[in-house]
Amino acid sequence: MTESILICGAGLVGSLEAIFLARRGFDVSLHERLPDMRRERIAAGRSINLAISARGLHALAQVGLEAEALAHAIPMRGRTMHARDGGLSFQAYGKDDSQHINSISRAWLNQLLMTAAEATGRVHISFLRPFAPEDAEGRVLIGADGGGSAVRQHLQREIGERFALSQEFLGHGYKELSLPDDQGSWRLAKHSLHIWPRGSYMLIALPNEDGSFTCTLFLPHAGAPSFESLRTPADVTAFFEEEFPDALRLIPDLTEQFFANPTGQLGTIKAWPWASGESVLMGDAAHAVVPFYGQGMNCGFEDCVVLDRLLEGRPAGGPFAPVFEAFARARKPQSDSIADMAVENFVEMRDLTADPRFLLEKAIEKRLLLAFPDEFYSRYTLVSFSLAPYRFARQLGEIASGIVRDLCVGVTTADDVDLGRARQLIAQRLTPFLAENEDGFRP
Repeated sequence: MTESILICGAGLVGSLEAIFLARRGFDVSLHERLPDMRRERIAAGRSINLAISARGLHALAQVGLEAEALAHAIPMRGRTMHARDGGLSFQAYGKDDSQHINSISRAWLNQLLMTAAEATGRVHISFLRPFAPEDAEGRVLIGADGGGSAVRQHLQREIGERFALSQEFLGHGYKELSLPDDQGSWRLAKHSLHIWPRGSYMLIALPNEDGSFTCTLFLPHAGAPSFESLRTPADVTAFFEEEFPDALRLIPDLTEQFFANPTGQLGTIKAWPWASGESVLMGDAAHAVVPFYGQGMNCGFEDCVVLDRLLEGRPAGGPFAPVFEAFARARKPQSDSIADMAVENFVEMRDLTADPRFLLEKAIEKRLLLAFPDEFYSRYTLVSFSLAPYRFARQLGEIASGIVRDLCVGVTTADDVDLGRARQLIAQRLTPFLAENEDGFRP
């Protein structure tokens, strides 16, 4: 007898999880509260453009979709910082061009996953079908229905006082803007994530296949400047002329877009427990993060890989509860770690990417990555270019950053660094940590 599972949420994580389950022989009912995005246009501005990296690509590879995704992705090899006066500076993400993240269309990827799920012959998607408590009666239930998860609210009512929910929203919001193409070509450097860092706020831009860029303005909700203070087209134009003049010249319909597109919220959601009996949460429903490490989707896709691995050991017809419990306990420390790192990276992107001291530290970090490829690792390279657990990456990153800070003292360029002293510090601080944690390290 074929076992069946209900997934609520046909977004990125829910659709990918449906594929994993179908490949294991389950019949999957996939319920989605929105219309079918392959047939109806979903409102613009509802989500931030995506950067897919090692974890997300690894998950897609497990279901045979990595190559197709990469064919529609644009490698971003580093950050291009835009100064107010139009000056540009570039900061590579990794030790060489092989280490890059990839800009990809959220809508395109979601459509690919939905179609691939249906193509298994075991997944049926019902659109305009919001979750209702009676849907869960007597069924195995997976809640992959995003940060506002109705399944999470259902579990919270079931579990009662033991259910802990933390929702922390930044004082900043975001608004998407589109920077058009130039007859099919890119008006900014194509293989880069562009950042206009301005202290307490910033603008970023990610490249799209058609030559356009998806820009996102991150700004406080209140104060000056803020979304609250930009009330008229003249306000918006004056603000961009002062802070982002080169971007202003590239977005001819800036004010129309600004007032037409919604202002989004930025928040971190931490919930516990994720599992109750034959029900479990995954993706943003369990652990929504702010987008400043580009890991929300990647973390959610990694959820799918971990749950699939645990289901491999479940006896046919056996209970799901032990698997769901093991999944939640395995993923909770990792999701908490990337949530905290994402908030920290917000400060780095908006405040530090234009700071000379920070740029020196990054230059020294890159020199160490090249000089000691098997001994020195940075937090960013582990998070974005490896499958090492997020918690491990955070702990190692603190040690690595301390080494870089010590090597910064008394030098003005990365070339001035004493590599002999660097080797000694790595041997004293980093090597013992790696030896103690080698079972959890998967570079």
